[in-house]
Amino acid sequence: MNTSVTELPNLPVVDAIVVGASAGGVEALLKIFAVIGADFRLPIITVLHLSDERRSQLAHVFQSRLPITVKEADDKEIIAPGTLYFAAPGYHLSVETDLSLSFSQEERVFHSRPSIDILFASAADAYGPRLAGILLTGANNDGARGLLQIKLAGGLTVVQDPAEAQSRTMPEAALALHTPNYLLPLHDIGQLLIDLERTAC
Repeated sequence: MNTSVTELPNLPVVDAIVVGASAGGVEALLKIFAVIGADFRLPIITVLHLSDERRSQLAHVFQSRLPITVKEADDKEIIAPGTLYFAAPGYHLSVETDLSLSFSQEERVFHSRPSIDILFASAADAYGPRLAGILLTGANNDGARGLLQIKLAGGLTVVQDPAEAQSRTMPEAALALHTPNYLLPLHDIGQLLIDLERTAC
């Protein structure tokens, strides 16, 4: 397991990045995405646990701070490069094999809908080894099994260092299931995003 981005000079080529977070996730996501420039070309698909009883303002908040396109995912839309997608509250978000997004209202996973596990596992099926999965702070076990699916499909896996996470439960659950390619603080995860984009393009 690598604890520094500089320890693995030959990063794999990926076509997409998936990110999951829960408690403390807004602050963590703002930190890792702060380094993204206007020319960032990889799609990033993110699940952040939210109450599904109110409309999400995530896309608006992040669009006001980032130079790339940020939007709430739409059912059946084709994934576009250089776009940051957020899952809509109240629906599971999946990646289909034609690289489109789809909604469902299956049972909640760890009391959550959208589920990080469902996004990660479906993206692993769609992208195989050309996927990077990042799991951040959170107060339940959602995302751990999905991140393992990404690893089993040959993708790159990244876990936030639990020592600096606002809530350690989610990263620790992932570490209990597999050894990720990287265990990193937020600052280094942001740099890894940049390095992955350079490698891909």
